[in-house]
Amino acid sequence: MLETLRKIIEEVNRAPDLTQALTLIVHRVKETMAVDLCSVYLSDYDKNQHVLMATEGLNPDSVGQVRLGFGEGLVGLVGERNEPLNIDDAPQHLRYRYCPGSGEEQYHAFLGVPIVHHRRLLGVLVVQRRNPIPFGETELSFMITIAAQLAGGIAHAEASGGIRGLRQTLGEPSLPENRPLQGLAGAPGVGIGTAVVVYPQADLDVIPDRLPDDPAQEEAAFYDAVDAVKKDIRKLSARLEKVLPAEDLALFDAYLMLLDSGTLGNKVIEHIRAGNWVQGALRDTINEHVRTFKEMDDPYLSERSDDIRDLGLRILAYLQENPRTQTRYPQRSVLVAEEITATMLADVPAGQLAGIVSTRGSRSSHIAILCRAMGVPAVMGAKNLPVSRVDGREMIVDGYTGRVYISPSDEVRTEFTRLLQEDTELAADLSHLHELPAETTDGVRIPLYINSGLIADITPSRNSGAEGIGLYRTEFPFLVAEHFPGEKQQRQIYRTVLKSFAPLPVTLRTLDVGGDKSLPYFPIEEDNPFLGWRGIRITLDHPEIFLVQLRAMLHANHTLGNLRLLLPMISSVSEIDESLQLIRRAHQELSEELGEHLEKPQIGVMVEIPAAVYQADALAQRVDFLSIGSNDLTQYLLAVDRNNSRVADLFDSLHPAVLRALLQVVEHGHRFGKEVSVCGEMAGDPAAAVLLLGMGMDSLSMTVSGLPRIKWVIRSFSKQEAVALLNEVLAMDDVHLIRQHLTHALEQAGLGGLIRAGK
Repeated sequence: MLETLRKIIEEVNRAPDLTQALTLIVHRVKETMAVDLCSVYLSDYDKNQHVLMATEGLNPDSVGQVRLGFGEGLVGLVGERNEPLNIDDAPQHLRYRYCPGSGEEQYHAFLGVPIVHHRRLLGVLVVQRRNPIPFGETELSFMITIAAQLAGGIAHAEASGGIRGLRQTLGEPSLPENRPLQGLAGAPGVGIGTAVVVYPQADLDVIPDRLPDDPAQEEAAFYDAVDAVKKDIRKLSARLEKVLPAEDLALFDAYLMLLDSGTLGNKVIEHIRAGNWVQGALRDTINEHVRTFKEMDDPYLSERSDDIRDLGLRILAYLQENPRTQTRYPQRSVLVAEEITATMLADVPAGQLAGIVSTRGSRSSHIAILCRAMGVPAVMGAKNLPVSRVDGREMIVDGYTGRVYISPSDEVRTEFTRLLQEDTELAADLSHLHELPAETTDGVRIPLYINSGLIADITPSRNSGAEGIGLYRTEFPFLVAEHFPGEKQQRQIYRTVLKSFAPLPVTLRTLDVGGDKSLPYFPIEEDNPFLGWRGIRITLDHPEIFLVQLRAMLHANHTLGNLRLLLPMISSVSEIDESLQLIRRAHQELSEELGEHLEKPQIGVMVEIPAAVYQADALAQRVDFLSIGSNDLTQYLLAVDRNNSRVADLFDSLHPAVLRALLQVVEHGHRFGKEVSVCGEMAGDPAAAVLLLGMGMDSLSMTVSGLPRIKWVIRSFSKQEAVALLNEVLAMDDVHLIRQHLTHALEQAGLGGLIRAGK
């Protein structure tokens, strides 16, 4: 039965459209189960009806004509209950509804199962027999299994027409399709434009192994291709220079660093000399690096695999003498792809990018982060989007709700045009906040910092009005090197970062690598890297690595004095004690070597796992500040992988458990006179910012693009109002009610435009 099921699913997935897929389903299910009838009804939410869309056993003329209202007949009963219905004599059932001319009067045994996708009823799959013999457990299990397997395919097909497309096939007039396709909100805003589908023009996966005719010539061809890609990257960087903040623009510098470093090049040459031609050598090298990054737990780092693959494809295109052809971009372009890379964004001429829609990724995807920095609406994880069928069609992107409208009606277009205009006006209103402090209406000031990317030579911009860097990740130089970076190299990087914001504070997080962020030269394989050897655990086990980094940070801070040192993944006080001992040792050794006293930085702990929450009082007595990593803390508390589209909607930092955990950390930190801050995405959420203000957070750190919005929130509430709102929310035990309550509060304060389209 399992093998039969696989074959059915494979055949259905190969069907060119929904009509043929449904026809194939009823034929194969009827044949496999040896029944007399099989039918598929799809749910038409426009008319609140279940419509017969395919059948073997009923009168073929009934297709499209038999319509049962929601809750009407046995099919309606299956949909109403959302569970299977197995009866031996259908005509005798109280809910039986006879449809004249269908020929169903000859059938008695009835088995119907709902087709459900993400809690939404898509339709009902029915089989029947002439004899009044109920179906067995094996048959019921098969039906449930096949309905569950088919749900995703039907949902995907519905996105490209669904009921509407079948109406056209059946000769009915086409109705406006205003039901949106649901994805994940990636970057706020409204985008209206023409869909431009983009895709890689070279394919590493189809490159075969082949002996090189002339290894030296192969090596020369590789370096020529790399030089060509470097020129392209520099052009793309120049194109975005005026629309991206410095820390995000430096991503392209990181690409150049990857191409300049020996990491990629030496590996390719190594594979060539081992007996593979340049294209095969490139394939193996890129795949090795992609695999390394994909295994990382940190979403930011994991998604660097897309950037590396993109670079590999661009090199391959030149090796194949097929440089990227010029795509025509309409004045208002909505970029659509299965995976969108930073260079794809940069390919769009300045001022012509209206939005992006990606079938993969989440709000934490780097592309989503870039879009937020650029002010471009983005919908991620729209996995049911029929990418191959939308090129050239008008599309509306609602980055607030994660919805996409394909070929919208006049009414929908008019409404979103109005909302887009109001969004534009709102952005202009926020610009005047640049020079103003983040201060409540009753005079409480909350410093706002930025989280910088993982770029080695970052030069953060102070044009954003940020008062410092709340989190700087130091992993990137380690990931792109062939060996652990030396003390001098690290010192130069940290000095650049510290100097760019001096005298304002810059928080450098110590190395956070391990089983989930395996380095090419320090591979680690673990069964569960999420809970493995990582962060402070690995640096304490390797003090020779930790001390080099600490010395580099302390030396870089000399004469500047704005370093704050942050320790990641702390789960016990013993880890703090060992870390502090090593920091003191590095400080003493370096002071003796330089012959002068070095400034001692403030030292903090990242509170990102539940163990740290429950030991916050002990931690606060040992360090200078506590920094809450809301992303990981929420993920660990709720056991939700926020990059898994199946459960991403369960990830919400406003969950009561998360709020109580944060409040506990603040209380313990303040009890011992220590600062407490939030440096995750929660800090950039307008709804959450009010609660963080009410909790008494001492500072917030976020992306550059989120800073003016949070500043507006803080300047719109008094501390007393925020505390009152926090107390109201703490009495609630449902995250949806909490978000609704906060949304209402923001609307009442005139801040509705921060959380939805329009002012």
